[in-house]
Amino acid sequence: MTQRLIAPPGLKDVVVADTTIGEVRGAEGFFHYREHDATRVATEYGFEEAWHLLLEGHLPTPEELAAFVAEVGEARGLPAELGRLLPLVAGSGDARDLMPRLRTLLSQLGAVEGFAPVWGADPARVRADVLRVAAVTPTLLAALHRLAHGLPPVEPDPSLSAGASWVHLVTGGVPVPEVERAISTYLGLTLDHGFNASTFTARVVTSAGADVVAAVCAAIGTFTGPLHGGAPDRALDALDAIGTPDRTEAWVRGRVAAGERIMGFGHGVYTTEDPRARVLREVAAGLGGELYEFALQVERTVLDTLAELKPGRRLDVNVEFWAGVVMEQCGLPRSLFTPTFTCARVVGWGAHIAEQARGTKIFRPLARYTGPEPVRG
Repeated sequence: MTQRLIAPPGLKDVVVADTTIGEVRGAEGFFHYREHDATRVATEYGFEEAWHLLLEGHLPTPEELAAFVAEVGEARGLPAELGRLLPLVAGSGDARDLMPRLRTLLSQLGAVEGFAPVWGADPARVRADVLRVAAVTPTLLAALHRLAHGLPPVEPDPSLSAGASWVHLVTGGVPVPEVERAISTYLGLTLDHGFNASTFTARVVTSAGADVVAAVCAAIGTFTGPLHGGAPDRALDALDAIGTPDRTEAWVRGRVAAGERIMGFGHGVYTTEDPRARVLREVAAGLGGELYEFALQVERTVLDTLAELKPGRRLDVNVEFWAGVVMEQCGLPRSLFTPTFTCARVVGWGAHIAEQARGTKIFRPLARYTGPEPVRG
């Protein structure tokens, strides 16, 4: 009889695939993109370099980077069919509305541009497909946001960096260098982070040989869940609820007593400080202002209070806390926090789709039946 392995809930600590894209080492407070420290790539290079690293397997030379940036810039534009569909799909502008509408538009893009299954496909074609989806996603999200607020979409400018382009598509203006760099750093820090729920979902769909758009739309569906893609805005909501630094301790004690989670603290993988939070704290410090000072005081008080209330269980600040602060400092509305996260993570999904497309085995786990004994015959 075949020996069956019983996996823990959520597949925690279960290795389900091999990858050369990256890894999260939670106990070390470290993650990497291929062989490079991810935080260093995001801070010393940039989002486009990180994107090239994940997609092509190496950091680009200056000549490769220029060609890649030009390719991405040209891929941001929308086909006429999507331009006509946008006003019909646009909703209220809330993040919970934008993400399902993004799925609709990407599905239409796949139909209009003839995205084919990845099964047996030329790797160059898969690469082109994942780059196209990642490049056009910010254009679609920003257009949906603007239409929902009575504003016309902004035509993408291929000369802008990814960070500047996102702000331009949302606001119609080109950001100052400090904001461009802050957004670029955030995007570079969050484009991939191990086999999280959305990445795993994209790979499962790809393992069936489906097309790139199908895999990305499935990942986006995972991202709409409150446990995955929507935490940065809730961390800012917590700051609003606290109001002033002197109220922090009482607020934390009340939440813990009620058995509620403190948004922005604790992580399912890291048992030490989230390295992305450390970098974004520095970014927030560079941008400065009252929000940064308030957030810093809240962070210290929350950590001290949690250490007292939960001895033996270390709960450090995570990426969502400082990501929300940085995006607020950069002038992005909270309804765009999850969409901004999506603009980064779609790059990682694409790299994993391209890697999974080279395999030949469909994911086919088992479920353990726990219902009543079946009646035969």
